[in-house]
Amino acid sequence: MSLKVQWKLCWENQLERADHEELSEFFRKSYGPTGAFHAKPFEGGRSWAGARPERRAIAYDSVGIASHMGVLRRFIKVGETDLLVAELGLYAVRPDLERMGIAHSVGALTPTLRELGVPFAFGTVRHAMRNHVERYCQNGMASILTGVRVRSSIAEVNPDLPSTRTEEPLVVIFPVGRPLNEWPPGILIERNGSEL
Repeated sequence: MSLKVQWKLCWENQLERADHEELSEFFRKSYGPTGAFHAKPFEGGRSWAGARPERRAIAYDSVGIASHMGVLRRFIKVGETDLLVAELGLYAVRPDLERMGIAHSVGALTPTLRELGVPFAFGTVRHAMRNHVERYCQNGMASILTGVRVRSSIAEVNPDLPSTRTEEPLVVIFPVGRPLNEWPPGILIERNGSEL
């Protein structure tokens, strides 16, 4: 990662219209190469896809936005346990900086996660991202759970489609206020809302 990257940690309501437009363009360029469907939610200056983040970590360099990660506190249900987490999502790195690493984004967010008073941060990623995430987990800073289904609400309601979706992504758990071994058992996570 460039040594000239500056992180901006902000609440959602601190962003101005110009910030949302810049983020919208950043997400379209970052997610577009994986398919037009992934870039579509960010049309029209919108800087979120499903649930809207509560806080954001945005890295800037001399070119513009270099990296982004959003955070949303929410209760999820893991097996039979209701659990407060900080969901991490909207992770993206500008294509020319793809080796920047998830560790930099989570590292920048660590003080914010502690401030939010959550026991764990949690996120889901596609299986294609496994190698990327595994490198971060090697140092014990996080753990990857496999074989766990995650049920989420669909962000846009369509009368011809179901209102929920169940997937089996990689689940990544980051200890914040409690150790990893205190994550509750369960093979189903109820997100009780749209994915961040």
